Amino acid sequence: MNYKEIAKETIGNLYKAHNSIRKSGIDEKLIALVELRVSQINGCAYCCSYHAKELSDFGFEQDMINRLPGWKHTNAFNNQQKLVLEWAEAIIYSKDDWQNIKSKLIEQFTEREIVELTASITLMNTLNKLRITLAEKD
Repeated sequence: MNYKEIAKETIGNLYKAHNSIRKSGIDEKLIALVELRVSQINGCAYCCSYHAKELSDFGFEQDMINRLPGWKHTNAFNNQQKLVLEWAEAIIYSKDDWQNIKSKLIEQFTEREIVELTASITLMNTLNKLRITLAEKD
C-alpha cells in the first residue's frame, strides 16, 4: 500500500516533524543513533538499513554499528550515547524507571534537547509502525 501517497498531507506532516527535529540543534548523530535503535527494536528492516548507512556516513565505524543491539554490554559507546539509548528503550518498552533516566538527561541536555530527543524517539516508533504495517516488503 502506498500510504505516503494515500495520506499525503498527514504522512508529509510526520516527515516535516522529522526534518524539524533534525534542524533543532541537537546532535544529529545522537538522533540517528536512537533512530537506528528504535528501528531495531521494532524490526523495521528498511529503517535499520537507512539509519545504519546514515551513521556510517556520520563516521561511525561498522563495528560500533554492529554492537548497537548489545550497547549495554560494550564500552564502544560513550556515556552520552548510552544515556540516549537508555532513554529510547525506556520509552519504547514503557519502562517504569523513566523518571530516573529523565533526571540523568536533565543533567546533560537542555529542556529543548530532551523534548526534541523524545519527539524523535516517539516519531521514529510511529514511522516504523507505519512502514511495517502498510508498506510493501522490500
